[in-house]
Amino acid sequence: MHVRIKITLLFTFILCVLLGLFCGSIYYFFYDIRLENMKAHLTNQAITTANMLNDTAAFNPALMKKIDSLTVIPMRDKTIQVYNSFNEKIYTDSDMPQDSLRVTAAILDKARIDKAYFFTDGNREVVAWYDTGVNYHPVIIAAAFDEEGKRNLHHLKIILLIIFACGNLAAFTLGYVFSNILLKPIKKIADDVKDISAQNLEHRIKPGSARDEWNYLTETLNELLDRLQQSFEMQRRFISSVSHELTTPLTSISSQLEVSLQRNREAKEYRGIMQSVYQDVRNLAKLTQTLLEFATVSGIKGGIEINSIRIDEILMQLPGEITKVDKEYSVKLEFEQLPENEDRLLVFGNAELLLSAIKNVVSNSCKYSTDHHAVVKLLVQPKEIYIIIEDDGKGIAESDLKNIFQPFYRSEDSKSTKGFGVGLPLVYRIIKLHKGQIKVNSIVNKGTTFLIQLPIAENVRQK
Repeated sequence: MHVRIKITLLFTFILCVLLGLFCGSIYYFFYDIRLENMKAHLTNQAITTANMLNDTAAFNPALMKKIDSLTVIPMRDKTIQVYNSFNEKIYTDSDMPQDSLRVTAAILDKARIDKAYFFTDGNREVVAWYDTGVNYHPVIIAAAFDEEGKRNLHHLKIILLIIFACGNLAAFTLGYVFSNILLKPIKKIADDVKDISAQNLEHRIKPGSARDEWNYLTETLNELLDRLQQSFEMQRRFISSVSHELTTPLTSISSQLEVSLQRNREAKEYRGIMQSVYQDVRNLAKLTQTLLEFATVSGIKGGIEINSIRIDEILMQLPGEITKVDKEYSVKLEFEQLPENEDRLLVFGNAELLLSAIKNVVSNSCKYSTDHHAVVKLLVQPKEIYIIIEDDGKGIAESDLKNIFQPFYRSEDSKSTKGFGVGLPLVYRIIKLHKGQIKVNSIVNKGTTFLIQLPIAENVRQK
């Protein structure tokens, strides 16, 4: 079933219930009024009869009929019956000869207990009224058929049924129109999404002017499209970068081997070719290892081994690790105002991953620094540990800052330098796994500063 029909039926059902309650309340209200008026009329008739019977000198049946004819509410099939304390009928008057009104001793006893007892007999309403002001304590039975009242009530019922039917029809029509208006933005969004494909990811859904749920949906879908576009761009960069990085050494290896096989050469020449091929193979191995590390960290969902580790001990390994990367690289460690409580130097994490991430940032700083030197500072705050990595290199352009953590992204200035564009994205994912943050601030031709924030272990426990 279409959503439009569901909304229409739901809207119709709600209005049907409300309209039914409204019409039912009106009918019940007028029904109750008619019944109360009927009780009052029959009770007054019983009281009048009791008063007339009490005054035998003034009692006149013709006068009683005249008084009854003057009533505001015209009645039909009227009956008056009077019973004494022995349940004997001592008076009767009826519009119909041989009236068949059934009065039992139980009814008379009920009237003597309640003083006034109302019941129905066929299509007539009946009041049994007990008169305690007369010596022989009679029970007067007054019955009548409210022809006009019931006719008016019947007419009201027909009118209300017509209103109910027409109201439901109008509710269905309005609900159908209303659902069309309600779902129109959805259809527009769906039509816009149809025009979007992998070749047309730049297209976005036009948001509405109202700040409503549809606008929120539009913004959410546009954000999703932004992420998809970034993923596709990352994939294209990945294919382009990896293809280039893999093709270059493979082509070089193939060409060198092909040239070396064209004629016999001296051992020295073969050795030179083998060294060149060996270097290309090392580059291939390094690229493969980097891609494997990135894929491993990208797929982790809390599966790493988490321990309580001292961050200063991790940082103290950097000088030796950086020298292994390149003998020209150097690091200066500055630990400012370390806390007396060693627990404030503890973080929850994986020592190997954290060392790899920080080493990657430091090696980048050394690589792009003019003197291949970087400064690493450790600052402990009440809730977080700050690791600051500074260099005086050529800096990063502002247009590139927002993309440096995207996998396989390389700025124009860095393309001349060896690398795969996976290091900083790998760092970003490792820091995020440790519930931390990494920020970068850079000034062109002056240097770059990386700020890594990690929560202190005792604060993580408190949460």
